[in-house]
Amino acid sequence: MIEQDTIKLLRECDAGIKMGVKSITDVIDRVENKDLKELLHANKDRHDEIDKNLQELLGSYGDEGKDPNFIAETMAKMKTEVKLQMKDTDNTIADLITDGCNMGVKSLNKYLNKYAAADEKSKDLTKKLINLEADLAVDLRKYL
Repeated sequence: MIEQDTIKLLRECDAGIKMGVKSITDVIDRVENKDLKELLHANKDRHDEIDKNLQELLGSYGDEGKDPNFIAETMAKMKTEVKLQMKDTDNTIADLITDGCNMGVKSLNKYLNKYAAADEKSKDLTKKLINLEADLAVDLRKYL
């Protein structure tokens, strides 16, 4: 049970990191505010650091991870494009990324509870990712 829950939790983290990094990558070139752009770059780098640890853990279990849900990814992309076509501003970008962070925090907490038998290393990594997302949502408030 521990190994099964651990792999499932790590897969959800993998999908979440991929979704978060893709969301940042999709908008970062449209950001005009230098500080906001630096914040997003730094956060993407922190996601990449967590992802490196995550991939090592997944590899130790012989698992290749999980891609984000295609429908969720497509809907997020469509929402981003529509909102930016209507109002392409840093405020809109901050709003979109904040929504993504909030969804990530909610989903990851749900999976942390669902896969409670996962090993402590995987739970700690999940909590790190949750905190990263929560902190970014707070940091983005001044750009809303």
